[in-house]
Amino acid sequence: MSYQRGSLRIMRRKRGDIWVLRYRTTKPDGSRMEKLEEIGLLRDFPKERDARKEADRLGLLVRINDAPTHPRIRFDELAEHYLKADFGENALRPKSENTVAVTEHIVRDYLVPRWRKQIADDIKALDVQLWLKSLHDDDELAWTTISKMRGVMSRIYKVGLLHEKVTRNPMQHVETRTKTDYRPIVLTPAQTFGILKALTSLLHFTLVLTCAATALRASEVLALRWYDIEWDEKRIRVSKRWAKGKDGATKTEASDGYVPLHPLLADHLKAWHEATPHAGDADFVFPSLKRNGRVPLSASVFVADHLRLAAKKAGVSIEDGQRFGLHNLRHSLSNWLVNKAKVEPKTVQGILRHSRIQTTLDLYTQQDREETQAAQGQFLEAVLASGALQ
Repeated sequence: MSYQRGSLRIMRRKRGDIWVLRYRTTKPDGSRMEKLEEIGLLRDFPKERDARKEADRLGLLVRINDAPTHPRIRFDELAEHYLKADFGENALRPKSENTVAVTEHIVRDYLVPRWRKQIADDIKALDVQLWLKSLHDDDELAWTTISKMRGVMSRIYKVGLLHEKVTRNPMQHVETRTKTDYRPIVLTPAQTFGILKALTSLLHFTLVLTCAATALRASEVLALRWYDIEWDEKRIRVSKRWAKGKDGATKTEASDGYVPLHPLLADHLKAWHEATPHAGDADFVFPSLKRNGRVPLSASVFVADHLRLAAKKAGVSIEDGQRFGLHNLRHSLSNWLVNKAKVEPKTVQGILRHSRIQTTLDLYTQQDREETQAAQGQFLEAVLASGALQ
């Protein structure tokens, strides 16, 4: 902040000419205005340096420099600054294209239209919380979506504080719910086999089998090239994902790594490698045959035209509009390994490449009804055997 000295001028008054200190300050709306502070009579301070000393003694120079020299920023300006600072070339952490697109959607379609012209420092935490609640109650947005909005708005203020655009972050006191009502369809091994049996294309069969056995995300399995299949090491390299028509970084740092390649899966991949017209090292493992292998097949088209139909033939109950896709195979593997195979959760976390084991257990593994019933039965048998109910 530059230090203001102001300018001295003489003004006429009935009691005699006076010295005044003239300076500029910022109004709450961001506009600039001139202010005058009276110092004393000219006859008491005949020279300008005397008037300046008196202004210093009265503390006027300190007072005018306590006022902000920059206009208070509006929320839409703060949001634009955030998008440039946190997503530009100077960003501390690179963001995936999907993250950029989702964040810009939240900022431009929700946050800015609601808070556009308000001074960022004047926005109240309670007003934000009531608005977020209305998005759930009136607009029927999921709490998980609203929680993301809260996170983005908080980040806008954090970046603003870092760059000294604002003086406070009201989002520190705003609360939202993060619990989701979504319950994914979890497939049994028999249902997965039924889906495979219903798929007539070797390409589609191998794709589903690979997803089911490795728990790769759809974007990760589509990004695979044949050089990622490390036959001798019995593993598959996961270093990228296919998004927005090109390769991108993995979802998280933990996602970048390897998944095991069991001999059973390797045999099926080798069979497909011999049959595919695109078997070069740099070719896609699961190419779009219509596009002559230049891009991988479209996951959304495959799910709509083939996977959902095959699942229904296999006896999977899928309601109209209910979410179902390749990601359900990822949930299904996690659920079966933890609940049925009794694999150590840490091992399952490694297969799914989650950064936190809570994600594996809380989001990807559902409670097993048969297991809980059996556990209850074991307890009752122990109680009855001990004669505790006699």
